[in-house]
Amino acid sequence: MIKLDGPSQGPQAGGKPGHLVVLLHGYGADGNDLIGLAPVLAPLMPDTVFHAPNAPYPCEGNPMGYQWFGISRLDPQVAAAGVRAAAPFVDAFLDEKLAQYGLDEARTVLMGFSQGTMMALHVGLRRTRQLAGIVGFSGMLAAPEALGPEIRSRPPVLLLHGDSDEMLPHILTQRAAEVLRQHGVQVRMHIAQGVGHGIDQTGLSHAARFLLDAFKLPLPQQGT
Repeated sequence: MIKLDGPSQGPQAGGKPGHLVVLLHGYGADGNDLIGLAPVLAPLMPDTVFHAPNAPYPCEGNPMGYQWFGISRLDPQVAAAGVRAAAPFVDAFLDEKLAQYGLDEARTVLMGFSQGTMMALHVGLRRTRQLAGIVGFSGMLAAPEALGPEIRSRPPVLLLHGDSDEMLPHILTQRAAEVLRQHGVQVRMHIAQGVGHGIDQTGLSHAARFLLDAFKLPLPQQGT
């Protein structure tokens, strides 16, 4: 099996990490696309290590990037098969990093963008040990009909989406939140007005607050 690798940023405070954030990029991108979030988030959680692995396959639509699976006009069957086939890569990466740092799922958050959100939701809700949380930007829940019999843990979830997203309409996030809540998952959702297929400053602020809450870290004092 292909072993995932990609850019990372160690704890700002130095020393042994106390928390882990794994960032899963979107279709046609690579780990460098999301590791840029680490310098923004790190000052708020200085003992956190960030990893942004490249997806396992070269992208069919962009030879410079990677994909978790091929896409076909949001075909739900393609998405369902794709996340299922790629999940073992993410699980193995998580297991490797948890062992490397001596951490557990309770100190780990999966954060995805677009196709990476599909992966984060699929993998995170099927881990036996509950993650601290899952953050999903501009994505969807693949294979919603399979969640009931397959869900193994219920970490808190934050879903964010722009209402001007032309690639993945924001109703997909609203549908995902509805299904997750039906299965007992605590979901926060933020729909950003005028935002397209991307991460804006407000969304990043929501994600930062969610991470601090998931890791049970104090909110920074205003003005610091």
